[in-house]
Amino acid sequence: MTELFDAVLFDRDGTLVVDVPYNGDPSLVEPMPGAREAVDRLRAAGLRLGVVTNQSGLARGRFTAGQLAAVNRRIDELFGGFDTWQICPHDDTAGCDCRKPAPGLVVAAAEALGTTPARCVVVGDIGRDMGAALAAGAAGVLVPTPVTLPPEVAAAPAVASTLGEAAELILSREALVTPAPRSTPAGTVLVVRSDSAGDVLVTGPAVRAVAHGARRVVMLCGPRGRAAAELLPGVDEIVEWRLPWIDAEPPAVEAEQMAALTARLRDIGADEAVVFTSFHQSALPLALLLRVAGVGRITAISDDYPGSLLDVRHRVPPGIPEAERARSVAAAAGFGLPPGDDGRLRVTGARHQDGGEYVVVHPGASCEARSGPPETLRRIVAALAADGHRVLVTGGSGERALASYVSGGVGVEVGRTTFREMADLLARASCLVVGNTGPAHLAAAVGTPVVSLYAPTVPYGQWGPYRVPNVRLGDAGAPCRDSRATVCPVAGHPCLSDIEPQQVVAAVRLLASGAHERTEVAA
Repeated sequence: MTELFDAVLFDRDGTLVVDVPYNGDPSLVEPMPGAREAVDRLRAAGLRLGVVTNQSGLARGRFTAGQLAAVNRRIDELFGGFDTWQICPHDDTAGCDCRKPAPGLVVAAAEALGTTPARCVVVGDIGRDMGAALAAGAAGVLVPTPVTLPPEVAAAPAVASTLGEAAELILSREALVTPAPRSTPAGTVLVVRSDSAGDVLVTGPAVRAVAHGARRVVMLCGPRGRAAAELLPGVDEIVEWRLPWIDAEPPAVEAEQMAALTARLRDIGADEAVVFTSFHQSALPLALLLRVAGVGRITAISDDYPGSLLDVRHRVPPGIPEAERARSVAAAAGFGLPPGDDGRLRVTGARHQDGGEYVVVHPGASCEARSGPPETLRRIVAALAADGHRVLVTGGSGERALASYVSGGVGVEVGRTTFREMADLLARASCLVVGNTGPAHLAAAVGTPVVSLYAPTVPYGQWGPYRVPNVRLGDAGAPCRDSRATVCPVAGHPCLSDIEPQQVVAAVRLLASGAHERTEVAA
């Protein structure tokens, strides 16, 4: 069994084969350059392969069902056969749940292959393919062609220039989370993620991997992440400490505090430590204290030369989803997830209930640049209520006035909640409407779909809701893209203020859609 993905699902026209509009003639089938080699490489790696394709020409009478089957048989001949074919025969007027960007084809393909969408990756050439992948909770890789629109490229979770490059990306992500051999079993392992609650949550799969191979796991976290750490499966003990080289509002570095931290680390009695950091953070200051505390083996990411501070120096390419980035550190230390663990975010107790009782709107964010304008969010709440939804509006500490304004008299304000209570609240929701902030990751951890009002200050493929059905809204190509800005650098916050309420209503309907129409054609 592979560590990350079970299956790769390909779009047909423009991805596997040259796009011939409404093609009903097998003789016109021509593989895209390098496509057969890419498919063979993925098949050889043990991945199952499927095709998910919109074929509205059937509904429009442009070809017959027999001609469609003949074209697909020819594609099977040229590529060595696919394990499943999932086809939407409808046009845009049908309102079906299978026509991409609806998730039905991806969901059906995963079921046919005996897996879940979370363990599938969809490869396609246009935004509809990526939309279907995200709405199903699958990964997506866009391989642009001349017909691909620039906004589709900007919004894609990952982009490859060729199908061969897409295969390489998929397999490299697999390799990153495949555990290195260990010479000795692990006793007490200290895991470290000193950051916000959302950062701690995305580290959860990596923590579970360590717990699978360790006798005892102690987690060092900061006060902003403590509540999330308390809900992570696999953590036996928590040590809370503010690290001045990590904290967003760092305290002064004082010798007495560093001596006290070193003594506390020594008291843990850890045999080894696995230090998780984000891409802009350094593990080396803590590694120095861990060395002084006598920790025998230390693993962390470091682009800077670590000298003797690290036993396992790990490196990760940019753009990898944060949950996989963290898992790759655990894998470098020799820890992998147990059989049957699909690698999704998880918290103890709360899990999403099918259907859901209401829609939750969370208007705040950890920094101003990631929060939509209150006026826009107020109109979104009104539109959702007008569409028949019960809307709950939540707010963290200091956000009560914001929540009251956004609810606009039609939403239900939710009083202050603990992190556990918020998890339970989200588990009963049909979906969450939120920016790029902690509750988005908490929703993913309980399995609740997310409508992400996403400012592109950091990459969506790295920080978007992980392995949960989601829809991305907002201008992915805005001037703030990849700026890491905490305050919006553009007047009027156009990347989020231009979101129309009906876009959110449509996204909620898409994520809440029930049974998906499924059409399978035998290979």
